[in-house]
Amino acid sequence: MGLTSQISGMRVRLRLTLLYGVLFLLSGAVLLTITYLLVAHSGTNVAMSTLSTTPFGGQESVSIFLGETLPADSRLPEAARRITEAVQEQALRRQAEIMHQLLVQSGVALAIMSVIAVALGWLVAGRVLRPLRTMTDTIQLISARNVHERLAVTGPRDELKNLADTIDGLLGRLEAALDSHKRFVANAAHELRTPLTLEHALLEEAVIDPDATVDSFRAQFEELMGVSEQQARLLESLLVLATSERGLDHLESVDLSGLTGDVLRAAEPKVRKQDLAVAAEIRPARVTGDPALVERLVANLVDNAISYNVPDGRVEVATGTEGARSFLSVTNTGPPVPPEMVDQLLSPFQRLDRTADDDGHHGLGLSIVQSISAAHSADLTVGARPEGGLAIRVLFPAEEKLSKSG
Repeated sequence: MGLTSQISGMRVRLRLTLLYGVLFLLSGAVLLTITYLLVAHSGTNVAMSTLSTTPFGGQESVSIFLGETLPADSRLPEAARRITEAVQEQALRRQAEIMHQLLVQSGVALAIMSVIAVALGWLVAGRVLRPLRTMTDTIQLISARNVHERLAVTGPRDELKNLADTIDGLLGRLEAALDSHKRFVANAAHELRTPLTLEHALLEEAVIDPDATVDSFRAQFEELMGVSEQQARLLESLLVLATSERGLDHLESVDLSGLTGDVLRAAEPKVRKQDLAVAAEIRPARVTGDPALVERLVANLVDNAISYNVPDGRVEVATGTEGARSFLSVTNTGPPVPPEMVDQLLSPFQRLDRTADDDGHHGLGLSIVQSISAAHSADLTVGARPEGGLAIRVLFPAEEKLSKSG
């Protein structure tokens, strides 16, 4: 891995060096071309400048311009004409020699400076890529065991510093996710170990009991069936939690008010058993999301409000719209909840009262609600009521907004 990164780094450095060299070569060639043209134009003007001539045969001085064609009826003596032509040819030859020397010397200078530019480009490219190589080497050393380490790049707030800070933020989120995963696995193992231990104890008792009868076997098997159902509910809850955290596979319009009404009707036997009063204010509300997950969210909130309540308690459920957004509100009476415990109740396997296990609760209800809310980009608000119980509100995004984002 290290050798591969070094080779890759060398390739980038070589590309940057070639880029710097080519840019310098092109810039130098353009500059020398402009200089050559300017010098050539200036030399022509000099060659075409006025030559001072001496009078011939008492004639007045005549200005002869090099490069000009003498008129046919010129009265200059033939000797003067030949001298003028010779001077013209000599000036043109001198100008050609100067331009040739300028071209050769400029080419040599450009070649030398190109070599120097390539060497300087190699050094500059290495200097530019040095922080990237340092970050790459550090990242390669980070694994699940030392994910707490950071790049911690210092210096001015430039592109490299922003890149390093972004990577540090990513590592921080990854560390939090790994810690959460470890806690989740540990808690799940603990929750699954309890019913397995109970099953083993019941089976062992049935095997070693010499006075076991058909009725005792039947009673133990019924208890085993209850434990098995409890495990099935736990596994189902874990599956729903994993599914909601994975995200939404498909979106469709969901009648939140209709789902809430169905859940309340299904919960009527349990409400009557616990002698609770239910006040429902179901107003039309539609959301965009996964129907199964939205129904599970509503069911978990209603079940949590019923299960963690007090005798002669009350449950209030409401649905409706707030502007363009739909909401679900569930409030219940119940034992006092310390405000500092509210956030903990949203974590998996966290319960205020451990005795709720008798009803098959494993502390996953509100954590599933939070996960489903996050998957639907909904705002979840959970507050402890001063007189006891919780007040929970889920505010879903507008349908068109979620549809576009999905």
